[in-house]
Order: sequence, then C-alpha cells, then structure tokens
Amino acid sequence: IGTVAEKTAYGYVLKYLEERGRVKRRCEIERIAEGCIDIRRTTGQHPGGIVVLPIGDEIHSFTPVQHPANDVKSGIVTTHFDYHSIDHNLLKLDILGHLDPTMIRMLQDLTGIDPLEIPLDSREVMSLFKDTSALGITPEDIGGCKLGALGIPEFGTDFAMQMLIDTKPQYFSDLVRIAGLSHGTDVWLGNAQTLLKEGKATISTAICTRDDIMIYLIQKGLESELAFTIMEKVRKGKGLTPEWEQIMREHGVPDWYIWSCNKIQYMFPKAHAAAYVMMAWRVAYCKVFYPLAYYCAYYSIRANAFDYEKMAMGRERLEYYINDYKAKKADGTISNVEDDELKDMRIVQEMYARGFEFVPIDIYKAKARSFQIIDGKIMPSFKVISKVGESAGESIEIAARDGEFLSKDDLRQRARIGQTVIEKLGELGLLDGMAESNQLSLFDVI
Repeated sequence: IGTVAEKTAYGYVLKYLEERGRVKRRCEIERIAEGCIDIRRTTGQHPGGIVVLPIGDEIHSFTPVQHPANDVKSGIVTTHFDYHSIDHNLLKLDILGHLDPTMIRMLQDLTGIDPLEIPLDSREVMSLFKDTSALGITPEDIGGCKLGALGIPEFGTDFAMQMLIDTKPQYFSDLVRIAGLSHGTDVWLGNAQTLLKEGKATISTAICTRDDIMIYLIQKGLESELAFTIMEKVRKGKGLTPEWEQIMREHGVPDWYIWSCNKIQYMFPKAHAAAYVMMAWRVAYCKVFYPLAYYCAYYSIRANAFDYEKMAMGRERLEYYINDYKAKKADGTISNVEDDELKDMRIVQEMYARGFEFVPIDIYKAKARSFQIIDGKIMPSFKVISKVGESAGESIEIAARDGEFLSKDDLRQRARIGQTVIEKLGELGLLDGMAESNQLSLFDVI
C-alpha cells in the first residue's frame, strides 16, 4: 500500500493554495501537510517479486488478490497482503530488472571494447572514488562535489558519496564492502559509521556483508555450523542470544563486534555486492577512458529527467537552472520533477566542465530514444524535448528515412504528428528553412 510521503504532502498543499490564489505562512503549510502524511495513496507492485504457487493450490487459500492501483483493466494481478504476511506459506523469487547491463551493452557498441576484458585494478578508475583528478577537473568546477563518482551505479548518490568520503576506500575490495554497507539495513547508519568515527573498526574490519560474520567467527575458532547459524540470525535482524555472546567473548570476539551484530536488521550477500561493484567499475572505466561514450549512454538510459532546453543549450544556461533549483531545494519549495532534473543537471555540468558539448538536434539524424556521438559532440534524442517525447520522436525518425521533408505540412503528414510538436520544433530552430506547406506562392517564384 503506497502512502503519501512528507515531500509529496507538502507539494499537495502548495499546489492547492496556488490554484486558489491563497497565501499561508510556512509553519501553517507544514501543519496542513502533516495531516496528509501516510494517508493511503495507491497500491503498487514489486515488478520483480514473483510469488510461486504450488500446482493444485488456490492463491485465495493464502491471500486475496487485486490489480495494482485497483485498475481492473490491468493485466497484472498482485497479492493484496505484503509478502512478509505470507512468507511462511509461499516462496517469492526476486527477479529484478537492472539498467547496468543495458548501459554496458550500449558502451560496448559505442567503444568496441569487451566489458569482460576491462581491468579491475586501474588506478585512474579507483581514484574516482577518492577525488576528481582522473576527470581533469576540480570540485569547484562541479558545484563542490569532491568525488568523480557522480553517475556511477551504486556510488553516485549523495548518501553513497558521503560513505566513500567517510570510509576512504583504497582497493576494489573496499568498494565491495561499501556496497554491502549501503544495501543493508542498520548496517551503516548508527552502526559501522559510528565504529569508524570512534576508531574501533576500519572498512576492512567492520561487518559489511553477511559472509563477513561467518568467516570472521570461524577464524576466531567457532564451530563452522554455529558460525553459519549466527550469521543467518544476524542477517535477518534477529540478533544474538546470551549464550552466543558468551561463546563469542570466550573466543576473543571484541564487544564492539557483538554490539554491531545486535544492531543489524538486514545484510547483503558478498557475491551480490561484488556483482554490483563489477558492473559499476566497468561503467566507471568508460567514464575515465571513453567519456563521450559514457555520457551518451548515461543520457540515453539513466537520465529520466533530461530537458533539452535547460541542459543542452550551453553551460551558462545550465548553471542558471542549477542555481535556481538549489535555492528552491534549500527553502523546501523544489518539486519532485525539478529535483529529478537537478540530479541529471549535475552530470551535464560535469560533462561541460570536462570540455565536452552537445550538438543541436538534426531532425534527419536524431534518434527517438538514444543520444549519439556526432563529430566529437553529443546529439540528444527527440524524447528529451518537452511536448515532443518518445512516441512522436519515433515517428519522425521513421519518416526521415524516406528522404527530406518538403515542408512542415509534409513532416506533419508523413510523421503523423500534431501541430504542437511542429510548433515546438520550430520554436527551437530545428525546422529553419522549411516551408510551411507544399503549395508554391506566386511571390515565392517571383
């Protein structure tokens, strides 16, 4: 069951007042918004959570079913209860979708390199997680960001980058441990982070993945079966029994380690973390050594809020919007759409700082979805133009294969697009020199 989040509630109140031309003090807006938080908004689905029903059993024996958001026309059927309510009765497979393989495939197509041959010991790539030197820029060039990890899967968020700053990774193995910390629950915040600050543990000795517990306890002399049992209980958030704590102390396990075990609610497996980091490393390698291909692939696959007019028309224009959005974020008035745009703007800002540019869209060359490298610059796709979008872009791309458009009317008819799209393309100067219609005027001839 999806509920209204704090920021969403605040946005609802702002919009309500704006539509009615009313002005309220911030404290009053927050008071009204507080009453909207956690109200049921919709019901959703986990697209990768597949519940396995034994042959011969009826799903209604275990749980009611429904369509997501109560849309009876939807072809998807979901369990009404969340999985933890029925996890003793039915098995669930988490078949997750990932963008990383798609991005790596595009990078392979653009560069010709085999991702499996990318070295995992590159000093330049490792430096991205420590500073910006490998990118040839300074933090001041990119709004004060201290690392080169922006846009790298698993490590590109502000939360993950702060973890990198706190842990100071030196090796690939440290990145695997950090990925384990970031994906766990109560493993980093109020746990490993505290231990690192107090000097009781390092990134190498803190508990980062579930495997660490079993391996460490076996090294300390505990029976392998008991070490495994303790690991399983701890990773599920069930903590340690007094008997286990006593045995661990008898084998020289420090008190901070026992304290850490009792804090953990969920832990990531090491192999899973390693797989994520290997994917992230391959993307990071291209960011350092094949920058145009990296930015081209990132904008095509991961940039969900890219806006052609705000981001692809020069650095000065981009910086204006970044400063505007940062000011809005500081006073709490930024919308969800603007917040998403700001995340993509930071990647574009980095690209400009490294000396790369966009080339204006050419309606005969541009693709509907994918950005392209044209003469050492990046050409955006049609889908990032507001009021055009992917569907109209695909129609234009297909129609352009049949030759030059004789006029705007010809473009509209062949691509089957509306007048709004034509006007937007014209407004951006993408139809310069194109006649309005196929009909010749006597004055044109004269």
